Amino acid sequence: MPYTPDLVHELNTLIRFDLDSGHQGIKVHKSADENVRAAALRLHAKGLITLPDGGYLTRLGREAAEHAQAMLGILTAGVAASVTAPSQPAN
Repeated sequence: MPYTPDLVHELNTLIRFDLDSGHQGIKVHKSADENVRAAALRLHAKGLITLPDGGYLTRLGREAAEHAQAMLGILTAGVAASVTAPSQPAN
């Protein structure tokens, strides 16, 4: 199953949490993009964040955010490496 736009918005919301501190949450304001507000509502309904407009990560939410941030790091490191690595001739 490929990532849907809704899942991408949820992943983008999860990576906004600072994992270095359990004391920092996020607030999704009423003026935020509808996709961001809807993603927060879905994450709350799934038990990943404490409030429908953000709040804090739950235990499961922290695990999901850790995986989302790790995946982003892996994928963006690969992009950076391919941009800076010298080209290899094809065999």
